[in-house]
Parts: sequence; structure tokens; C-alpha cells
Amino acid sequence: MLVSDILRSKGADVVTVDPSTTVGDLVQLLSRRKIGAVVVSSDAETLAGIVSERDVVSQLAAHGPAVLTRTVGEICTSDVVTAGSGDRLDELMSTMTEGRFRHLPVVVDGRLAGIISIGDVVKARMGELEEEQQALTSYITGQS
Repeated sequence: MLVSDILRSKGADVVTVDPSTTVGDLVQLLSRRKIGAVVVSSDAETLAGIVSERDVVSQLAAHGPAVLTRTVGEICTSDVVTAGSGDRLDELMSTMTEGRFRHLPVVVDGRLAGIISIGDVVKARMGELEEEQQALTSYITGQS
């Protein structure tokens, strides 16, 4: 399975925030949308960074509640690992596991094309395993 298959199934909608957004507003957005990360972009097409719940917690621990008035651009990860539409599921799993990432933006031709979460990866892998099980069961029982 490819990243493009996952995006086709889940959709390519990506929540983005401008780098000037306050961390306090970010926290409200994450809560309201029930998501764990957003892409930082001034035009919803180019990738300036990514910011997650984990980033917010880390900054709160280091700087206290004053961090809520800082901007997302100040706390985001700007050196972002991305996926391409042709990347395979096993590559995603490896990248996310090794880098301890829970979200990977998908970039195609230099433009933001989607985002893949660890939940998306698990769901896709479970689908693959179910298909394999059904194929093996059919083979063993002689059914087609």
C-alpha cells in the first residue's frame, strides 16, 4: 500500500496554522479539532514546519504558561521529515518508528498534499493483514 492509497481513503484535508498563530490559539485548535498536530504554513501549500501536542508540552515544561503567548513559528519543528505519495506503508512505519514521529506531512512537487498519522498507518496495516488472512483462508479451504 502506498501513501497515495491512504490519502485516497482518508482524504487529503490538512489543518494548517500561520506561523504567527499564538500557542494558546493552537491549543484551542488542537482540542476543538481533536487532532495531535498541525502543519505550519502561511499559505496552506508550502511547509514551514509542524507543531504537535508533544511540542507544546515540552515548551510548557521548559518555559511555563508564558509559552501560550509565543507564536507557533517560535516553537514548531522547522526541519520536517515528510512522505511522498509513492512511499510504501512499510517505509512509513520505519520512518515513524525510528524518528518517533506520530505525524508525517505528505509533500508532492513541493506542495503540501496531505498528512499521515500513526493511526492512519495502523488502520492501513490492519486492512492489509485482514486481506492476507482472507486470502490464506480461501487458499486453505479451496474457495476463491
